Amino acid sequence: MTRELITIDATEAVARVAYRVNEVIAIYPITPSSGMGEFADAWSAAGVKNVWGTVPMVVEMQSEGGAAGAVHGALTSGSLTTTFTASQGLLLMIPNMYKIAGELTPTVFHVSARSLAAQGLSIFGDHSDVTSARSTGYAMLASRSVQEAQDMALISQMATLEARIPFLHFFDGFRTSHEVQKIEELSQDVMRKMIDSKFVRAHRARGLNPEKPALRGSSQNPDVYFTSRETLNKLYDAVPGLVQKYMDKLGKITGRPYKLFDYVGAPDAKQVIIAMGSGVEPIEETVEYLVKKGQKVGLLKVRLFRPFSVEHFIRALPATVQAIAVLDRTKEPGSIGEPLYEDVRTAIGEAQAAGTAPFKKYPKTIGGRYGLGSAEVTPAMVKAVFDELKKAEPKNHFTVGITDDVSGTSLAVDNSFTLDAQGTVECVFIGLGADGTVGANKNSIKIIGDETDYFAQGYFVYDSKKAGTSTVSHLRFGPKPIRRPYLISKADFVALHKFSYIEKLDVLAYAKPGGVFLLNSPFAADKVWDHI
Repeated sequence: MTRELITIDATEAVARVAYRVNEVIAIYPITPSSGMGEFADAWSAAGVKNVWGTVPMVVEMQSEGGAAGAVHGALTSGSLTTTFTASQGLLLMIPNMYKIAGELTPTVFHVSARSLAAQGLSIFGDHSDVTSARSTGYAMLASRSVQEAQDMALISQMATLEARIPFLHFFDGFRTSHEVQKIEELSQDVMRKMIDSKFVRAHRARGLNPEKPALRGSSQNPDVYFTSRETLNKLYDAVPGLVQKYMDKLGKITGRPYKLFDYVGAPDAKQVIIAMGSGVEPIEETVEYLVKKGQKVGLLKVRLFRPFSVEHFIRALPATVQAIAVLDRTKEPGSIGEPLYEDVRTAIGEAQAAGTAPFKKYPKTIGGRYGLGSAEVTPAMVKAVFDELKKAEPKNHFTVGITDDVSGTSLAVDNSFTLDAQGTVECVFIGLGADGTVGANKNSIKIIGDETDYFAQGYFVYDSKKAGTSTVSHLRFGPKPIRRPYLISKADFVALHKFSYIEKLDVLAYAKPGGVFLLNSPFAADKVWDHI
């Protein structure tokens, strides 16, 4: 099979799949999910067809609540329907999500996971929105990269059709949604091969039809409500197996195998980190480095967050593990611990009680928070977590990546610990918001990705005010796949496009020793130094 490589970000990668395997798309824009709706709207207007040869209907509603209501209505009629959202937008959809899940209606909501406005508003990424929706009854599937976001978009669509459980497919806002990467494209032929038409026909047959009257969404009294809620149990129990089934099916077609819980690292690891989302990438990179240095460490990557399969989770853990750190990209004030941490503690406890755990002694298990509001996740931070795990009494409920001098939760991080770029060229471009620097760099990295054999990555940093403030473009390219969802700190090449910033920003802090610095100056070469 010919593998087409394309250079795109996750919003476009996910939208390509969602558009082609649905018939109705109800949208309302919210950063950073808006791109998915914009792509779908443009394709619909241009008459681009889905895998069944029809043009999906894309409709923009007056709010996220309206979009969720439109999705619910279209699904009830038997149409294949989806939407895209994030942050408070997802919270506005929760009432309809309970109804959609309770009525066993297959759909996938694609969420570029973003911080919720708490002490302040943040447009940036973490998991506080999706974890707030975990009691709705939606299955939750996490992606860690642009490639995975595309693949999981298709896997979740197939799984929801057979399982009849709606899915929330999420990936980290900005860090994944707006990161440009070179990936293997899923063709329409692959999408068509993944679809089992009998489940599509079954969904259509369940649509409300005046020729076949049926009661749905009734009011229920105490005599039946509780009983009705429990009728779903076997369907949820089946979800992990169905998701793995479609992961295996896609793996056979594309050569990219996935698991619900994927372990990497030393087979006899003593210290293991458990995490999901884009933070998995620097953890995996650091684990590989430390294992080569002889350390017994590992990483367990979580993809299916809900329903949480104790069986698959326990099978993936090495029997030698002595200490576990569970990293959550969210904060639940007042809780015993964050969601993934609580799930892991409970899963290990249940497995031990059932006698299915591979280890006799309960591993020391601690939880920590990282990366809220798109805060950085670097190899130095990962090493700090492993160093903490090796202590006799590791700190529980810690934070990493910040300095918490109020409650003392933070771990000490040695920022001098970095990993070699391994032949990857790293470049930083500093510009003024809206001056065209970001757009030019997006074009540049796509040209490198599409027109050369190099793998490429582009990430673009700007604050919520955007125009009029500084922008920093981080570009990487090289002969190997790039798994570095964090900013460049020691660049081979640094370019400054706004002359006055040389007096305001420490622009050379981005450059490594021997790196190249390019100054875009309005002054002649022999006059530049007079103006610095």
